[in-house]
Amino acid sequence: MSEFPERDLPPGRHHLLREHLLTEIRQNETKTAKDSKTPRADKRWFRPTLIAGAVAASIAAGVLVASPFGDQAAQAGPPSKETVRMLEEIAATAEKQPAPKDVRDDQYVYIKSKVGYMAQEEGKPAELDPVHPREFWLSVDGKHDELLHEPAHGFDNEVLKVEGPPVPSDTNYRNLEKLPTDPVNMLDWLHKESDGSSSEDQATFVLVGDLLYESLMPPKQAAALYLAASKIPGVELIEDSVDAEGRHGVAIAREDQGERQELIFDKKTKEFLGERQVAVEDLPSGPKKGDVTGRSAVLERTVVDKAGQRP
Repeated sequence: MSEFPERDLPPGRHHLLREHLLTEIRQNETKTAKDSKTPRADKRWFRPTLIAGAVAASIAAGVLVASPFGDQAAQAGPPSKETVRMLEEIAATAEKQPAPKDVRDDQYVYIKSKVGYMAQEEGKPAELDPVHPREFWLSVDGKHDELLHEPAHGFDNEVLKVEGPPVPSDTNYRNLEKLPTDPVNMLDWLHKESDGSSSEDQATFVLVGDLLYESLMPPKQAAALYLAASKIPGVELIEDSVDAEGRHGVAIAREDQGERQELIFDKKTKEFLGERQVAVEDLPSGPKKGDVTGRSAVLERTVVDKAGQRP
């Protein structure tokens, strides 16, 4: 089977694809273990930047993500003054946040969230997953096994083995500390490391969202990230959006291939709340214009001493 092109991924699907791949692997390994009466193999962990091989694996497993249509995104214009101004305010607030002190390499970033995305299995219509809780323990240095607790998808304190060296776009804290602290170099880095969407601009915007979701961004890098986002063509301001927790906020958004990805921020504190994806036209996979195709909400984010520990 030929390799599935990485750019054919629809926007904002890295987390969804990763979850479904792990679900499929878990089910297949469990079946194999039952058939052979031997312990199942260690689970592989697909990071967002290793998505090309993961997509090929998902096709082989018969698991499909809601598919896009159209080969190229329309030419997008520069963000409006209102959009740039909002991102400047978000960046200024982020830069003032205190950086965590005395973080050790053997510690973990704990992220508690709620998620629910549109998914489609072969031969079945696309369905929006119910919103469900998700907890993730991300290794500070990216070199320690991580942990996922998401019972709705079959993960009960699932150990995620770290395989191979970290890659540049990994979201572990030590890697994020190395990112540029000025927007020009940050934008260059985003262009270099992003992939997996229909255009460079959309891939860059998707990577911005991936860096925000399950990570702990250092203040200076967070500020540079938001200012870099203000330079991505097609980025727009949405005055009201709702995350998976039902919280309202303003959103920094971008449309691509029939969907709009929204990064939602609290209107007063400018804190990142979560993400929403909305169909802006009827999609061949089933969703109609105006349908929500995905949503998330970050509820808690902190540093803990070990995987499985809760604040």
